[in-house]
Amino acid sequence: MKNRILALFLILSTTIVLAQNPTYTTTTNDKAIKQMEKALQFFDLRKDDEAIKAVNKALELDPNFAEAVKFLGDIYYDHKETAKALEQYKKALKINPKFNSSLYLQIGIVEFEQANYPEAKAFLAEFVKLPGTSSKNKSIGEQMLKSAIFAEEAIKHPVPFNPINLGNGVNTFHYEYFPATTVDDKTLLFTRNLRDEKSGQMQQEDFYISYFTNGAWSLARPIIDINTEVNEGAPSLSADGQYLFYSGCDRPSGFGSCDIYLSKKTGDKWGKPKNIGAPVNTKHWDTQPSFSSDGKTLYFVSNRPGGYGGSDIWVSSVTEKGWGLPVNLGPTINTAGSEQSPYIHPDTKTLYFSSDGHPGMGSSDLFVSTMDKNGNFPVPKNMGYPINTNNEESSIIVSGSGKYGYISVEKDGAQGGLDLFAFELTEENKPQIISYMKGKVYDKETKQPLEAKFELINLETQILAVTSTSNSGNGEFLVSLPTNNYALNVSKSGYLFYSENFSLKENKDNKPYIKDVPLTPIKVGEKVVLKNVFFETAKFDLKQESKIELNKLVAFLEANPNLKIELSGHTDNVGDKKYNQTLSQNRAKAVYDYLIANKVVATRLTFVGYGDTQPLAKNDTEEGKAQNRRTEFKVTAN
Repeated sequence: MKNRILALFLILSTTIVLAQNPTYTTTTNDKAIKQMEKALQFFDLRKDDEAIKAVNKALELDPNFAEAVKFLGDIYYDHKETAKALEQYKKALKINPKFNSSLYLQIGIVEFEQANYPEAKAFLAEFVKLPGTSSKNKSIGEQMLKSAIFAEEAIKHPVPFNPINLGNGVNTFHYEYFPATTVDDKTLLFTRNLRDEKSGQMQQEDFYISYFTNGAWSLARPIIDINTEVNEGAPSLSADGQYLFYSGCDRPSGFGSCDIYLSKKTGDKWGKPKNIGAPVNTKHWDTQPSFSSDGKTLYFVSNRPGGYGGSDIWVSSVTEKGWGLPVNLGPTINTAGSEQSPYIHPDTKTLYFSSDGHPGMGSSDLFVSTMDKNGNFPVPKNMGYPINTNNEESSIIVSGSGKYGYISVEKDGAQGGLDLFAFELTEENKPQIISYMKGKVYDKETKQPLEAKFELINLETQILAVTSTSNSGNGEFLVSLPTNNYALNVSKSGYLFYSENFSLKENKDNKPYIKDVPLTPIKVGEKVVLKNVFFETAKFDLKQESKIELNKLVAFLEANPNLKIELSGHTDNVGDKKYNQTLSQNRAKAVYDYLIANKVVATRLTFVGYGDTQPLAKNDTEEGKAQNRRTEFKVTAN
């Protein structure tokens, strides 16, 4: 715990000074000083009982020997007898308030550690006003004072918190922690630390997986494709559950003490894990990954040089050449303390993490920060009491729906020491609303599942939102999406690409958009409707957002250089037939002109307008009319 470490640092510093300097400011009694020196020698030899006897003899000789009183408190504190330690510290301060200014800091830290926040605040406030304190201790005091002030107020204004145990399928006698989920909240992967049944000692960290069915989590099973004789920890599932990032330490393939590894799923099997290598992994401690749902960025923890404290949160972006050079999230998120367990929600904007450097309730608290429009994370917000306490809150993930948080805590009703719990988030701690798309890619003729690349583009911003691949074993895909309008393009070598558009703007409850995708082998006569080519009503000027689809068509023709196509325009039956035929012809030509302008050879293209003569649906409904108003291409030679 951070506070205990700080206090012990102060204890040891004082002890060293006492051992090296036989001159004491609060006594001149030589016999008392001799007993004190014996006590220090016994303490150095870890003979604490003898040390206590010697200190007490010194105090019998001089009850006002403040250094001896404080040292007795140090020994009690070292034994975790905090109440006795505080009694002695305060007694020493009463004897002589000026003999050791850092004693105010020490008492403040210990009171804070015991969640006695008003008392801690009083001593820390007194300490930071004292002249002559070291800059390091003053900085510690100021930071602890901020936490004491925050904690006192947080307890006065608690947030709703009713954690529910995830049940016997997940939690056992062993320790369960570091959960990870898919965006549909149907798959839960976590770390289980196996304990010896008799001694309770930790023996092995392995991954287990459970599925949410019939309103409960199924009996968790070990992931035998990943687990080894050494420890596996801190997993991060990609939003679709197809990629697993995790921490592996002290391995022959490692760059440093701990590295980040990756495994890809094929069907129901996990592939052989691979070290993701430099520049993410270094000779330093690189761990606790969190992979963004858009497949673009990896957040992780490292103690490499260039950070702000013990461990910092870093981020690496995926490039065409692999992982980009990691960037520190900066001093707004990272502190002189330690930041750990980052979790980037599937909204790709909301970051949850633990920290002992920001003002909080105790040794480490949970925080949240939502990325602004400039791509920066603002000052994080403490998630509040009693989510955070004076104990260590080390990690949290949040369901894809944004409704629930998952944490590991020691709590009443726990099966073992650490169990996984779920709790409903307050509005202030929730991420942005998202939805997801799921389905299966398959061969239209054989019905066999296919591994295919798919891209989802935000039609309003024309920015690529997600790129991924379907599972090579079963063709399934699952993609997290913010609530916007999207263009979908699915492609695979040897097949015509698939085009679609849909809107999630009105989706307010995380309901999925279900869409199976049939891919058609490239053959003469086969057609593709270009569903993301748009025109103004009754006009043939291409809308700006049409370029996304047309650039895909350009790339498709480049990848298939022998292919020739006919571009065709179609209308519904509303209005004059001659006018509709001319409009459809001009729209087909607009696409033709765009392809020519983008260096597609003209001899590979023809264009024609069919007006309303080739409807896909009846023209007696608005939906049918919308289907008939389209631009498509047909393969004429291959």
